[in-house]
Amino acid sequence: MVQAAPYTHSGLAEWRERAGNVPPLLGDALDAAASAAVNPAECVDVLELLAMLGCDAQTQAAALWFEVARLEPARWAEREPTLPAELQRLVGGQLAAERVWALHAQHGADHGAEGLRRLLLAIIRDLRVVFILLARQLARMRAASNWSDAERQPLARLTRDIHAPLANRLGIWQLKWALEDLSFRYLQPDTYKRIARLLDERRVDREDFIRESLAVLQRSLEAAGIRADLAGRPKHIYSIWKKMQRKSLEFSDLYDIRAVRVLVDSVADCYGALGVVHTLWPHLPGEFDDYIARPKGNDYRSLHTAVIGPRGKTLEVQIRTHEMHRVNELGVAAHWRYKEGGSGDSEFEAKIAWMRRLLEPRPEGDADLAADLHTELLEDRVYLLTPKGEVVDLPHGATVLDFAYHVHTEVGHRCRGAKVNGRIVPLTYQPHSGDRVEVLTAKVAEPSRDWLSPHHGYLHTSRAKDKVRAWFRRIAYDANVAAGRAIFEKELKRLALPTADISKLPAHFHLKTHDELLVALALSEVAPGQIARVLQEAAAPPPVATPLPAPSSQRQAVRDHSALRIEGVGNLLTTLARCCQPLPGDPVRGFVTRGRGVSVHRADCASLARLAHRDPDRVIDVDWGKASAQAYEVDIELHGYDRKGLQKDVTSLITNLGTHIIASSTRVFTHTGEVEMRFTLRVRDFEQLSSLLGRLAAMPNVVDARRVSAG
Repeated sequence: MVQAAPYTHSGLAEWRERAGNVPPLLGDALDAAASAAVNPAECVDVLELLAMLGCDAQTQAAALWFEVARLEPARWAEREPTLPAELQRLVGGQLAAERVWALHAQHGADHGAEGLRRLLLAIIRDLRVVFILLARQLARMRAASNWSDAERQPLARLTRDIHAPLANRLGIWQLKWALEDLSFRYLQPDTYKRIARLLDERRVDREDFIRESLAVLQRSLEAAGIRADLAGRPKHIYSIWKKMQRKSLEFSDLYDIRAVRVLVDSVADCYGALGVVHTLWPHLPGEFDDYIARPKGNDYRSLHTAVIGPRGKTLEVQIRTHEMHRVNELGVAAHWRYKEGGSGDSEFEAKIAWMRRLLEPRPEGDADLAADLHTELLEDRVYLLTPKGEVVDLPHGATVLDFAYHVHTEVGHRCRGAKVNGRIVPLTYQPHSGDRVEVLTAKVAEPSRDWLSPHHGYLHTSRAKDKVRAWFRRIAYDANVAAGRAIFEKELKRLALPTADISKLPAHFHLKTHDELLVALALSEVAPGQIARVLQEAAAPPPVATPLPAPSSQRQAVRDHSALRIEGVGNLLTTLARCCQPLPGDPVRGFVTRGRGVSVHRADCASLARLAHRDPDRVIDVDWGKASAQAYEVDIELHGYDRKGLQKDVTSLITNLGTHIIASSTRVFTHTGEVEMRFTLRVRDFEQLSSLLGRLAAMPNVVDARRVSAG
């Protein structure tokens, strides 16, 4: 890190001379900036502000290279490949931020300054870029004192809407106060001057009062054995005006214009000093805040109290440790450290994630940061732009169809396509932060039931799914029943369960009739995979008490082996028949073999029927018992139209879903372009098989995917 003298308007050469031996990376950037048409005073101001924030030489170099990239794009394009990748990213983040400023200039705060702040953070992957942006904006605001109102007012609005709130979220108070005061001064000059004049008129009295209060408090703390550093704290003008507006107060009614700050060595001393203050002066009810026990969202920690001090005048007292003061003044910048090479640091990454989450919007008064970070409320979001430049934020994984429903319900219903950054994409496309999305609509609202299917991947957000369900609820009840029946029969056919017992299904989902279940299926309130799981559970008998061991001579016994309960046999080996490959939930029967124990078949297996016809006495009753951790083999068939990479995509999907491929074969019919694939898989149960078949059927060029029928 390069330290520099306080703010000055000297040139880059003078700054370099004062800084001393600068690293080569920063020296190269200084040379490039010096030969470009940069404003040297603003550049020096930015460098010194970054040094104050504790930023490293690479961050300072990135601030200078950005000026070169902005003013001389061709020169930057030539030099960029020769610079370190991390430095390139820092400059790229600043260039991306310029596009956000352009949106603000085009649309203003009326189109969502908060959304623009979130878009900014979404496209910036290194938080150091935010430090550069804040430092540069403050430097520009300082230089704008010599500009005309027409020139500096847009800059002031941008500062008010974007930069000051960011500094506030990050807790970088030194920059926040300066940014707020300058933007207030340029946007409301008369009000600013009136408050400044009132402050100046009372400055002498206030300074005398502060000196008297500090002397009394210092003696009392020393008597209590508490070592402390005391100082008066100036109040910045914008915060005075905000408090007057918020509480409808006159300037004379403000108590915290007179304020002192107490810095101690430990948290225990903070509360000890608080006791001294409240013993020394009566405190004002309702004017005490413990930001140590409950820090603010940006990690601000301090004790705040208001008392009636000497001469009966109100006085605000802030008490904190020296470390808290350092963090409170610099905010996230006080926590910041940079990786010096080597492998990834999990603690470092967690710190960065925490810092980025500080910038997410929060309800007013929500100070319990720790509680927020342990909830699902701070999930990753994507920040997208409408054609008009408005920002829409959606959960990570949202599709362009989710975007359409977020814009308006009717837009979603009539959506037939979308463009992302001018390129047509499918409705399942998941855009990235910063993308501009345009929805293509038809004249007639006509959602598809496929949009509700999780296998097809059209919709990710619950809000959009609820809107589609509501649309289908408004159509005829009979149509929903018919659609649900088609889904139900397709699922049974796909799982090869034509004889499944479905009488208990409605009760399981707290529904009264089979038709109600079909409507729930049509609206995706019940998923086909849930049906498969319930069929499996319904086929499994209830657990029974373990019987006492029977005499070895007794033939009638109950044996619990693997996932089967075998009735009427002794200690016999059981195997699952390869001809029909039964799964848990299938109706099954057993056949006693010679030398291989009991072979378990599906009840509708053609091979079992032939064996039973030949040796009916060797057919026994078999039931599925408790769930087994083992896997089961099953054959599936897939039909579709051939395309490049189809087999690779199919096998990748199967393996990614945790299913093991035992064998596979593919046939391509060249005269029709059709393809038939057959796989022998190892699956856990019906639910996994149902999910797999649904995902396969939703793939491009796949017409059908189903379990191979028995026999």
